Amino acid sequence: MTFDAGNYDVIVVGAGHAGCEAALASARMGCKTLMVTLTLDSIGMMPCNPSIGGTGKGQLVKEIDALGGEMGVNTDKTFIQSRMLNTAKGPAVHSLRAQADKFKYHTEMKKTLENEPNLEIVMDEVVDLINDGKVIKGVITRMGCKYHSKAVVLATGVYLNSLIYIGEVTLNEGPNGLGYAEKLTDKLVDLGLDMRRFKTGTPARIHRDSIDFSQMVIQEGDEKITPFSFMSDDLEIDQVPCYLARTNLDTHKVIMDNINRSAMYGGKIHSTGPRYCPSIEDKVVRFNDKESHQTFIEPEGLDTKEMYIQGISTSLPYEVQIQMYRSMKGLENCKIMRPAYAIEYDCLNPTQLKASLEIKVTENLFSAGQFNGTSGYEEAAAQGLMAGINAARKIQGKEPFILDRSEAYIGVLIDDLITKGTNEPYRMMTSRAEYRLYLRQDNADMRLTEKGYEIGLASQERYDRFLTKKALVEAELERLKTERVTPKEVNELLAEKGASEIKVGLSLYDFLKRPEVTYELLEQIGKAASEEVPYDVKEQCVIMSKYEGYIDKQLKQIDQFKKLENKKLSEDIDYSTIEGLRIEARQKLNDIKPISIGQASRISGVSPADISVLLIYLEQMRRTRGGNNE
Repeated sequence: MTFDAGNYDVIVVGAGHAGCEAALASARMGCKTLMVTLTLDSIGMMPCNPSIGGTGKGQLVKEIDALGGEMGVNTDKTFIQSRMLNTAKGPAVHSLRAQADKFKYHTEMKKTLENEPNLEIVMDEVVDLINDGKVIKGVITRMGCKYHSKAVVLATGVYLNSLIYIGEVTLNEGPNGLGYAEKLTDKLVDLGLDMRRFKTGTPARIHRDSIDFSQMVIQEGDEKITPFSFMSDDLEIDQVPCYLARTNLDTHKVIMDNINRSAMYGGKIHSTGPRYCPSIEDKVVRFNDKESHQTFIEPEGLDTKEMYIQGISTSLPYEVQIQMYRSMKGLENCKIMRPAYAIEYDCLNPTQLKASLEIKVTENLFSAGQFNGTSGYEEAAAQGLMAGINAARKIQGKEPFILDRSEAYIGVLIDDLITKGTNEPYRMMTSRAEYRLYLRQDNADMRLTEKGYEIGLASQERYDRFLTKKALVEAELERLKTERVTPKEVNELLAEKGASEIKVGLSLYDFLKRPEVTYELLEQIGKAASEEVPYDVKEQCVIMSKYEGYIDKQLKQIDQFKKLENKKLSEDIDYSTIEGLRIEARQKLNDIKPISIGQASRISGVSPADISVLLIYLEQMRRTRGGNNE
C-alpha cells in the first residue's frame, strides 16, 4: 500500500557528499527540496579517509566553495590538520588537503541541512521512481510513501546492492555496517539505464593507545593555515599530527602467503576498483620489486581513539589483517577496532548523462557522485552541486548551468565522465586538466564567484567579499606596474642573495618576475604593499607576475578551445545519415550526442577526419538555413 506523502520541487536520493551539496543547492535556489536517506547517520559521512582535498581534489573543493557550495565551509569548521601539497612545484599543482574530524564533519553538515528553510529530510529507502512515460515525477519508498516532485537527483553512492568482502566473509550491507538499497537498481534498468558494478575499499581502524608512534615519522600541519572557504577568516587551531609508517618484507610475506584468501585475488570480486587507490594486495603483487610501501596513520577525530591506516586497504580475512598490520614497526601490538573491507556496488555508465547531469533516456532525472562512476568525496560533492543547480534551473525554466574544461576542474570532471566514460572509479588529478595553470585553486573565487552569484547560489555577502578582493588585486597590480626600483636600491641586496644585478630601473611588477624576489624583499627595500592588502591578494599578484607569459599562452589556447566549443551540435542530429563519417564514429556520436564540435573531438573513436566531416556538415546546415552557426 502506498499513500501520497507530499509534493516537492526537487527530491534528492542519498545524503552523502553528493546528496548534501545537491539538496543545499536546490533549496538555496528557492526550490522546496526533500532529501531521502537510508539513515540519518550517513549524512555527510566519511566512510573512508578522514580528509578533504588533496592533489586535484583541493581544486574541486575550492571551486565548490566559490560557487556557493558547503564542503569547504564545513571542512574549515571541522578540520584538525591542514597541509598544502606540492609546494615545491609550481602553483598549477598546489593542492590543499585537510584532516577532518569526521564525526564533527557529519554533525556540522547535518546541522546545516536541518537548518535550511527549504529543505526537509526523511529516513527511508527509495524503491521506485514515479514516471509518466519518460518523465520522472517523484519517488516511492519502502514505507509506502509517494513523494511527488518536478525533478529527482540520484546520489546513491555505494549503497545500491552493496556487498562487503572481508576474506571469505560476505555481508549484504553498506559502509560501516549501515543498510543498503536492494530494489532501486532493477527499476533503473527498467527505465533503460546501462548499469555497472564497481568496487572500492577502506583500511582498518586501529586503537590509538595500541600504536607505538616513536617508531614512526611525525607529519605536522602547515604553520600558516590556508582555509578552503573564501568566507573563512584566518584560522588558528592546535593541529593534530599524523604519522608516517612503512610496510616491510614480513608484511609482504603475510600478504603473499594468504593472497588466495583475498576476496579480490580469490575470485569472489569481479568488478573494477580504483586504479589510483589500490589495495595493499595490488601494491605488493604489481610492485613486487619494492621492499616497502608507505602508509599514513591519521586520527579520525578529536573525541575518538580510532586511527585510520591510509594506503593499506584490503579484502584479506580478519585474522590475516591482524598479522599483516602487526608486522609493521610501531603496530606490533595494534588492536583493530574496525577491520578493512572491500565494497562492491551498482553504478551508472556516465556516458548516458547530459552535461547538466540529467539522464538522457528520461526527463527530470539527474544523478551525481559515486553513482556516476567516480571515487572520492570531492568528486561526489562537485557533481552533487552541479546536479542540484541544474535540477533547480530545469524546473525554473532556465538553461542548464554548464562549466567547460577551460573554466573549472568541475568542467573537466563532468566532461571526462559524459564524453569518455570510465571503466573504473574515476579520480580527479591535476594532470587531467589541460589548462591547469589557469585553473589554479588560488583563483577559484576569481573564476567562479560571479557565476555562482548570477545563478542565485553564492550569497550577497560572498559576492561583496569577492568584489572587495577583486578591487584590491586590481589596485595592487596597478601599484606594482607603476612603482619602480633602481639598480642603486636593490643591487646590494641582490648580491647578498647571490642573484644577478639589474642594469636598469624596473617596475615592481617586472622585478617580481625574478625567482628570488618576494613581497618580503619588497618590504626590505621600502616598497611594501599597504596594510589593507591581505596575503591572498599578494599571492595572486605574485603568480600573475611570475607566470604571466605562461598564463597568456594558456589563455590563447583557451580561446582556440572555445572556438570549437562554440560550434554547437543539435541533440536531434542523426549521425548515421551523415556521409563521410566512419561507422564507429557514427555509433559513438549517436550514443554520446555531443553538444559541440569540441566535445565530439574528445570522444574515443571519433577521428580528426570525422571532425572535418562534421565541420563541413555544420557549414552546409548554416548555408541551408541562411544563418550563422558561430
